[in-house]
Amino acid sequence: MSQNPIADHFRASLAGLTRAVESAELQATVKAIADAITGSLRAGNKLLLIGNGGSAADAQHIAAEIVGRYKRERRAWAAIALTTDTSALTAIGNDYGIEDMFARQVEGLARPGDVLIAMTTSGRSPNILAALRRARELGVTTIGLTGTKGESLRALCDHVLIAPCDDTPVIQQIHMVALHAICDDVERAVMSEPGKA
Repeated sequence: MSQNPIADHFRASLAGLTRAVESAELQATVKAIADAITGSLRAGNKLLLIGNGGSAADAQHIAAEIVGRYKRERRAWAAIALTTDTSALTAIGNDYGIEDMFARQVEGLARPGDVLIAMTTSGRSPNILAALRRARELGVTTIGLTGTKGESLRALCDHVLIAPCDDTPVIQQIHMVALHAICDDVERAVMSEPGKA
Protein backbone atom coordinates (compact mmCIF):
# COMPACT_ATOMS: atom_id res chain seq x y z
CA MET A 1 0.00 0.00 0.00
CA SER A 2 1.32 3.41 -0.98
CA GLN A 3 2.37 5.91 1.66
CA ASN A 4 1.11 8.78 -0.52
CA PRO A 5 -1.91 7.89 -2.70
CA ILE A 6 -2.38 11.54 -3.70
CA ALA A 7 1.12 11.68 -5.18
CA ASP A 8 0.44 8.32 -6.84
CA HIS A 9 -2.57 9.82 -8.60
CA PHE A 10 -0.50 12.73 -9.91
CA ARG A 11 2.18 10.29 -11.07
CA ALA A 12 -0.38 8.16 -12.92
CA SER A 13 -1.80 11.27 -14.59
CA LEU A 14 1.66 12.51 -15.54
CA ALA A 15 2.62 9.09 -16.93
CA GLY A 16 -0.50 9.01 -19.13
CA LEU A 17 0.04 12.54 -20.39
CA THR A 18 3.72 11.80 -21.04
CA ARG A 19 2.77 8.80 -23.20
CA ALA A 20 0.36 11.10 -25.08
CA VAL A 21 3.06 13.75 -25.62
CA GLU A 22 5.43 11.10 -26.96
CA SER A 23 2.87 9.63 -29.39
CA ALA A 24 3.17 11.14 -32.87
CA GLU A 25 0.14 9.05 -33.91
CA LEU A 26 -2.04 10.52 -31.15
CA GLN A 27 -0.98 14.06 -32.01
CA ALA A 28 -1.70 13.47 -35.70
CA THR A 29 -5.15 12.19 -34.75
CA VAL A 30 -5.81 15.30 -32.65
CA LYS A 31 -4.84 17.47 -35.65
CA ALA A 32 -7.07 15.45 -38.01
CA ILE A 33 -10.00 15.86 -35.61
CA ALA A 34 -9.37 19.61 -35.35
CA ASP A 35 -9.26 19.87 -39.14
CA ALA A 36 -12.56 17.99 -39.49
CA ILE A 37 -14.25 20.31 -37.00
CA THR A 38 -12.73 23.39 -38.64
CA GLY A 39 -14.05 22.31 -42.03
CA SER A 40 -17.50 21.69 -40.61
CA LEU A 41 -17.72 25.04 -38.83
CA ARG A 42 -16.39 26.90 -41.88
CA ALA A 43 -19.20 25.34 -43.91
CA GLY A 44 -21.82 26.54 -41.42
CA ASN A 45 -22.38 23.15 -39.81
CA LYS A 46 -22.36 22.22 -36.14
CA LEU A 47 -20.55 20.12 -33.57
CA LEU A 48 -22.50 17.62 -31.45
CA LEU A 49 -20.99 15.99 -28.36
CA ILE A 50 -22.02 12.99 -26.24
CA GLY A 51 -20.72 11.02 -23.28
CA ASN A 52 -21.82 9.40 -20.03
CA GLY A 53 -20.91 10.47 -16.50
CA GLY A 54 -17.70 12.48 -16.45
CA SER A 55 -17.62 12.39 -20.23
CA ALA A 56 -21.08 14.01 -20.25
CA ALA A 57 -19.61 16.88 -18.25
CA ASP A 58 -16.70 17.06 -20.70
CA ALA A 59 -19.19 17.24 -23.60
CA GLN A 60 -20.86 20.26 -21.98
CA HIS A 61 -17.50 21.87 -21.27
CA ILE A 62 -16.32 21.66 -24.89
CA ALA A 63 -19.69 22.76 -26.30
CA ALA A 64 -19.37 25.87 -24.13
CA GLU A 65 -15.84 26.53 -25.44
CA ILE A 66 -17.11 26.38 -29.04
CA VAL A 67 -20.30 28.44 -28.59
CA GLY A 68 -18.69 30.93 -26.22
CA ARG A 69 -14.97 31.14 -26.80
CA TYR A 70 -11.83 29.25 -25.96
CA LYS A 71 -9.22 32.02 -25.82
CA ARG A 72 -10.03 34.51 -28.57
CA GLU A 73 -12.81 37.00 -29.14
CA ARG A 74 -14.82 35.81 -32.13
CA ARG A 75 -18.34 35.14 -33.31
CA ALA A 76 -20.21 32.18 -31.79
CA TRP A 77 -20.09 28.80 -33.50
CA ALA A 78 -22.71 26.03 -33.28
CA ALA A 79 -22.11 23.24 -30.76
CA ILE A 80 -24.58 21.20 -28.73
CA ALA A 81 -23.91 18.76 -25.89
CA LEU A 82 -26.67 16.15 -26.21
CA THR A 83 -26.19 15.39 -22.51
CA THR A 84 -27.95 18.48 -21.17
CA ASP A 85 -31.65 18.27 -22.06
CA THR A 86 -33.08 16.29 -19.16
CA SER A 87 -36.57 16.27 -20.65
CA ALA A 88 -35.32 14.74 -23.91
CA LEU A 89 -33.02 12.29 -22.14
CA THR A 90 -35.68 11.04 -19.74
CA ALA A 91 -38.48 10.92 -22.31
CA ILE A 92 -36.35 9.05 -24.85
CA GLY A 93 -34.98 6.76 -22.14
CA ASN A 94 -38.49 6.01 -20.95
CA ASP A 95 -40.14 5.62 -24.36
CA TYR A 96 -37.34 3.99 -26.38
CA GLY A 97 -34.74 2.85 -23.86
CA ILE A 98 -31.51 4.35 -22.56
CA GLU A 99 -29.60 2.87 -25.49
CA ASP A 100 -31.41 5.30 -27.82
CA MET A 101 -31.17 8.47 -25.72
CA PHE A 102 -28.38 9.94 -27.87
CA ALA A 103 -29.22 8.23 -31.18
CA ARG A 104 -32.71 9.72 -31.19
CA GLN A 105 -31.32 13.22 -30.62
CA VAL A 106 -28.74 12.68 -33.37
CA GLU A 107 -31.54 11.65 -35.72
CA GLY A 108 -33.50 14.80 -34.95
CA LEU A 109 -30.68 17.35 -34.81
CA ALA A 110 -27.79 16.16 -36.99
CA ARG A 111 -27.40 16.97 -40.67
CA PRO A 112 -24.84 15.84 -43.25
CA GLY A 113 -21.63 17.80 -42.73
CA ASP A 114 -22.03 18.03 -38.96
CA VAL A 115 -19.48 16.44 -36.62
CA LEU A 116 -20.27 14.15 -33.67
CA ILE A 117 -17.72 13.69 -30.89
CA ALA A 118 -18.54 10.56 -28.88
CA MET A 119 -16.66 9.93 -25.63
CA THR A 120 -16.56 6.47 -24.04
CA THR A 121 -13.59 5.45 -21.93
CA SER A 122 -14.46 1.76 -22.37
CA GLY A 123 -15.43 1.98 -26.04
CA ARG A 124 -18.44 -0.22 -25.26
CA SER A 125 -21.23 2.11 -24.04
CA PRO A 126 -24.38 0.95 -25.89
CA ASN A 127 -25.91 4.44 -26.11
CA ILE A 128 -22.69 5.85 -27.58
CA LEU A 129 -22.39 3.05 -30.13
CA ALA A 130 -26.04 3.47 -31.18
CA ALA A 131 -25.53 7.23 -31.68
CA LEU A 132 -22.41 6.64 -33.79
CA ARG A 133 -24.29 4.18 -36.00
CA ARG A 134 -27.14 6.66 -36.52
CA ALA A 135 -24.72 9.50 -37.24
CA ARG A 136 -22.95 7.47 -39.92
CA GLU A 137 -26.29 6.72 -41.58
CA LEU A 138 -26.95 10.47 -41.72
CA GLY A 139 -23.61 11.47 -43.27
CA VAL A 140 -22.21 12.97 -40.08
CA THR A 141 -18.45 12.88 -39.45
CA THR A 142 -17.94 10.62 -36.43
CA ILE A 143 -15.17 11.04 -33.89
CA GLY A 144 -14.57 8.64 -31.02
CA LEU A 145 -12.56 9.35 -27.88
CA THR A 146 -11.72 6.27 -25.81
CA GLY A 147 -8.99 4.37 -23.94
CA THR A 148 -6.81 1.40 -24.82
CA LYS A 149 -9.72 -1.03 -24.40
CA GLY A 150 -11.88 0.84 -26.93
CA GLU A 151 -10.09 -0.15 -30.13
CA SER A 152 -13.33 -1.64 -31.53
CA LEU A 153 -14.72 1.90 -31.80
CA ARG A 154 -12.72 2.36 -35.02
CA ALA A 155 -15.38 0.53 -37.03
CA LEU A 156 -17.90 3.32 -36.31
CA CYS A 157 -15.66 6.38 -36.48
CA ASP A 158 -13.92 8.49 -39.09
CA HIS A 159 -11.34 9.42 -36.46
CA VAL A 160 -10.55 7.68 -33.14
CA LEU A 161 -8.41 9.16 -30.39
CA ILE A 162 -7.22 6.38 -28.10
CA ALA A 163 -5.77 7.68 -24.83
CA PRO A 164 -2.70 5.54 -24.03
CA CYS A 165 -4.13 4.31 -20.75
CA ASP A 166 -6.79 1.99 -19.31
CA ASP A 167 -7.50 3.96 -16.11
CA THR A 168 -10.79 5.87 -16.52
CA PRO A 169 -9.83 9.11 -14.71
CA VAL A 170 -6.53 9.37 -16.58
CA ILE A 171 -8.25 8.61 -19.90
CA GLN A 172 -10.65 11.49 -19.21
CA GLN A 173 -7.78 13.82 -18.32
CA ILE A 174 -6.01 13.00 -21.60
CA HIS A 175 -9.28 13.52 -23.48
CA MET A 176 -9.73 16.96 -21.93
CA VAL A 177 -6.17 18.03 -22.77
CA ALA A 178 -6.71 16.81 -26.34
CA LEU A 179 -10.08 18.58 -26.57
CA HIS A 180 -8.58 21.85 -25.38
CA ALA A 181 -5.82 21.47 -27.98
CA ILE A 182 -8.53 20.90 -30.60
CA CYS A 183 -10.43 24.02 -29.47
CA ASP A 184 -7.26 26.05 -29.76
CA ASP A 185 -6.42 24.70 -33.22
CA VAL A 186 -9.97 25.23 -34.49
CA GLU A 187 -10.09 28.77 -33.16
CA ARG A 188 -6.76 29.67 -34.76
CA ALA A 189 -7.74 28.11 -38.10
CA VAL A 190 -11.23 29.57 -38.41
CA MET A 191 -10.18 33.01 -37.23
CA SER A 192 -7.29 33.14 -39.69
CA GLU A 193 -9.77 33.04 -42.58
CA PRO A 194 -10.83 36.58 -43.62
CA GLY A 195 -14.38 37.41 -42.59
CA LYS A 196 -14.78 34.31 -40.42
CA ALA A 197 -13.78 35.70 -37.03
